[in-house]
Amino acid sequence: MLERYRTVRQAGEKEIVIRKSRFIGHIKPVESEEEAVAFIEEIKKKHWNATHNCSAYMIGERDEIQKQSDDGEPSGTAGKPILEVIKNQNLKNVAIVVTRYFGGILLGAGGLIRAYTDGAVAAIEAGEAITQVLHQEVLVELDYTWLGKAENELHNRGVRMGRPNSPTKSHCIACR
Repeated sequence: MLERYRTVRQAGEKEIVIRKSRFIGHIKPVESEEEAVAFIEEIKKKHWNATHNCSAYMIGERDEIQKQSDDGEPSGTAGKPILEVIKNQNLKNVAIVVTRYFGGILLGAGGLIRAYTDGAVAAIEAGEAITQVLHQEVLVELDYTWLGKAENELHNRGVRMGRPNSPTKSHCIACR
């Protein structure tokens, strides 16, 4: 089981301009394929007049769900580079859409790959990559005289702790 993984803190978007074409990178943390598809559709509706809305997402503990779309760009020049950025950044449970408004200058296959890669990186910057630490919350009730010893023992075992505010009882929350 995973103890930690990289994802993004929040949804975000960032625009870059490459040879007069506007590329807008959008990112969102997602927990399911349905959520990823809904996000992609939302961006397509928002940018209905864009030349292309290329996307990729990767979901699951072992990256079981991986999908990408070139949305009319030449095969392998948009969706695949976006998915490769997600893989290279070791991100999980994210969806990225890079919207392109054509600026009149053809970029060629190599230029498109670089542009969509840069758009995906810009999206990740906007969403703020973080490391998510999985934990389980455990509530322990004990006599106040044992609190210091219990906290010391948990601390020595590398367990994260916190205390909820309670005027009547001493609580220690431990997370591994």
